[in-house]
Parts: sequence; structure tokens; C-alpha cells
Amino acid sequence: MSAAESLAAPIADAEAEGSPSSRKMRGVRIWLLLVAALVFAMVLVGGATRLTESGLSITQWKPVTGVLPPLSEAQWQEEFARYKQIPQYSQLNPDMNLEGFKPIFYWEWSHRLLARIIGLVFILPLLWFWRQGLLAGAVGRKVLVATGLLALEPIVGWWMVASGLSERVEVSQYRLALHLLIGAATFGALLWAAVGLRRRRREAASRRLVAVSGVLAALVFCQLGFGALVAGLRAGLTFNTWPLMDGRWIPEGLFILQPWQRNLFEDVTTVQFQHRLLAYVVVALALWLAFAASRAAPATALARRALALGAVALSQAAIGIVTLLLVVPIWAGLLHQAFAMLLFGMAVVHWSATSLE
Repeated sequence: MSAAESLAAPIADAEAEGSPSSRKMRGVRIWLLLVAALVFAMVLVGGATRLTESGLSITQWKPVTGVLPPLSEAQWQEEFARYKQIPQYSQLNPDMNLEGFKPIFYWEWSHRLLARIIGLVFILPLLWFWRQGLLAGAVGRKVLVATGLLALEPIVGWWMVASGLSERVEVSQYRLALHLLIGAATFGALLWAAVGLRRRRREAASRRLVAVSGVLAALVFCQLGFGALVAGLRAGLTFNTWPLMDGRWIPEGLFILQPWQRNLFEDVTTVQFQHRLLAYVVVALALWLAFAASRAAPATALARRALALGAVALSQAAIGIVTLLLVVPIWAGLLHQAFAMLLFGMAVVHWSATSLE
């Protein structure tokens, strides 16, 4: 079972099996979950690309011919020569040789290759399902949203890479955050569409539980963006203590830039502090939702989903603390990003399933 399938599995209480239309729609749902799983993997490969400082190793965007890596020594030397022309090489890696270049090249190439695979896995079945008339109505509108996001993602990805090729040694944190948020939104849209294709028993879900579920999903989405800003500014490499930050509950040096809103995106201290604060809010809200759902509808799928959300939110916070204290080793950074996407996916599934119950 894929990662995305496991996210949606708890909501399947009943389904009308046997009819031809049901079997066809099951195929649509499996396709959506498969693409969601691939997007999940792509986000993790993108995280590894960032953590290994590999994102600027390919300085050209070649959607078709770029599918193949260099196949000869001359081609490798050509790629390496292009990398030597950007500031990252001269300022950060002046001692790098060709053998040191190849690993970072392959990380970025793998990220782009996976994006191409996702395009094929999405577009070809999309055309077939559309021709079969299975993408009408609400599911068609949801798939249309996912289509737009998937089309936008590589454009923003190259725009992000381009920001680090001339005057910077890294990509813009603004563009990095936007690139990650579009990927997360695509993941969420695919899961939302897949959940809507399930038939379930009706459960008692108050408007308050539905609203809080939606707020939680939105806050986790925002937290993903804050995390990208932390990564883009390398803010995780500073203030590596917890629960205090620079020896204080509220650190000095907040909001020192003018105008004040720049601090939310450009000041290392403020960006890390806001990421910590929102983490506390997310955990508190997830735990409240688990408690409220368990009281309102004990021993139901609703309660089980809410309890799972609370557990994953706590786990994600703990992984974040460990990542900070260890000064962001690659394995911890990737685990933190994986759990962030898992938490967001579960929040979307829970919100979608609860709003339909």
C-alpha cells in the first residue's frame, strides 16, 4: 500500500462495490493516490537536494533533452564548466572537482526526472479517464485544480533555481517557499479528490469539528511555508536550543528590519521564532481536536482519524526539536520534512472526510 493510500484508508467505512461505474471510479481513486504518493516522494527528494546544496548544480532547463544525464566524459566536463560559472561554485565550492560535482548533479537530476515521471503518470491516465467521462462534476473540478498546480510547479521550480545563478549562492527563500507550497497544495488537492470518491457511513460531525479540522489543515500548510523560509535562510543552524531561544522565551532581536513585514520572511531570528510558535499552535489544536472528536463520536472513524492526527502532530514537533538540537543533520531534516507532509496529508484527509460525514 502506498503512503497516500495509507492516509486515505482509515476513512473507508463502506463502499458500493460490484457495479461497473464503481470499479471505474475506484481506478480513478487509485490513480489519484498513486500520483499523490509520487508528489510526496518528489518533495522528499527536493528536500534532500536542498540539504545537500545540490539545487544549483544544473544551470539549464531542458525539459526534453535533460531527461538523460551526461553519458561521456566530455559531457560531464561541459556540465561542470557551466556550474563553475555561477557564484555558488566560486564562493562556496572553489575546491570542488568533477568527482565531487557528480553527486550533487545526480540529486538535482533525480528531482527533475521524478517530476517528469509524475507528469506522465498524471497526464496519460487523465486523458483516458476524461475520454471515459469519469471526470465530470465535482471530481472533475478537483482534478482540474490539481492539473493547474502540477503545471505551475516546474515553472516555479526553474524560477526558483534561476534566483541562485547570478547574484546569490543559494535560491531565494521566497521562491523556495512558494515551490514547496505548490507541491504541498498539489498533494492536498489529489488527496481531497480521492477522499471524495469514497462512500462512507454517515457520522455525527458538528460544524465546530468540521471548522477546526479545516483550520488545522490551513495552519499546517502555513507551517510548511514557514519551514521553507527557515530552510532558505538556514535559520535552523542558529539558536540550537529548546525550549529557550538564545536563553530566552522571547529572544532579543525580533522585528529589527524595516518595514516590519520583512522580518517575517528575511530575519533569521523572527523566522525561526514564528516557526516555533506556530508549531505549538498546531500541536495544541490537533490535541484539542483529538479530545473533542473522541468525546463527540467515540470508537468511530472520526475519532480514530483525530487521534492519529494528534499523535503525528506530537511526533512532528518532537522530530523538529531533535533536528534543531542536532543542528540539522540531513537524516533529521528529511525526517522532519516527511512528517510535515504526512501531517498535512492526514489533516486534509480528515477535513475532507469529516466535511462529508
